Amino acid sequence: MKEFTGFKRGINLGGWLSQCVHTKEHYDSFIGESDIAQIASWGLDHVRLPIDYNLIQNDDGSFIEEGFRYIDDCLAWCGKYKLNIIIDLHKAAGYFFHDSDEANTFFKSEDVQNIFYDLWGELARRYGKFSNAAFELLNEVVDTGVAKQWNMIARKAVERIRGYAPQIPVLIGGVNNNSVARVPELDPPCDEYIVYNFHFYEPLIFTHQSAYWIEGMPLDFEMDYPCTLADALKYSEMHLPWGKDVEYNKMEREMVDDGFIEEMISEAVKTAAERGVALYCGEYGIIDRVNERSTINWYRDMNKVFTKYGIGRAAWNYKELDFGLIGEHYDNIREEIIALL
Repeated sequence: MKEFTGFKRGINLGGWLSQCVHTKEHYDSFIGESDIAQIASWGLDHVRLPIDYNLIQNDDGSFIEEGFRYIDDCLAWCGKYKLNIIIDLHKAAGYFFHDSDEANTFFKSEDVQNIFYDLWGELARRYGKFSNAAFELLNEVVDTGVAKQWNMIARKAVERIRGYAPQIPVLIGGVNNNSVARVPELDPPCDEYIVYNFHFYEPLIFTHQSAYWIEGMPLDFEMDYPCTLADALKYSEMHLPWGKDVEYNKMEREMVDDGFIEEMISEAVKTAAERGVALYCGEYGIIDRVNERSTINWYRDMNKVFTKYGIGRAAWNYKELDFGLIGEHYDNIREEIIALL
């Protein structure tokens, strides 16, 4: 299978320019050059930089020049420490993966879509010349009913980007929150620089155990990894609002282990190989409430499967947001996890 060269082992900078309080004070203090130097010292080769549109774009489509400075700084730091970078549009005008269907107007309004195309044109104009950069069109399209429409929008965005950056890698993920199971629904690549993108937090009942933002999740819920498939299905149904519909509910296997992970990604791997497209995992990780041994076991199995298929990846997350690898929860096992990224 084609590999995404230069983007094999990375980490997300979530919470800096996205999913944050959008103030200058926050931008200036959350991430700095020393953080990029530290990531490079870990032997990683790239960062994924989530950004919200309102860092750099007003709702009328006009641009905010001051906001681009933070992307400029990150690119400069990455260049200095020989890291590649994925600029990920985590929130677009009219679309955020956490918002309700009523609040998200992106798939209902051509005017909003045009703002999206204009933003990617501007990002391509500014950053398309950087040899260490790649673009990710949009983070986690949730609605499974817009797969065909998303393909059309993605193609138009790529066309806009190609006017400035003919060869920059462009990452496109499927619906259902970039589900690996939805990769086959993506259109065949329109050029050789398209990368298929997915996120992987399975089984989510394990990786998000006791997550306070999931309705119905007990704040004291704990489970280990590996576990039996029967337990994963049982607890998913008990504690996840969508638990009856998890994408592995028809698997015929005993254990949730590296074989489970491999089976989960198998159709995406097959699709990418048949179409000659690189496959990349833009997010994977474990909430900072999981016990140390299970955390290491899961990362080890993820590493095993990613390495087997040559899949590049970026762990979620470097700092805070309940997954931050530099948080004290990981003090005893951080080096071991870093070796497994």
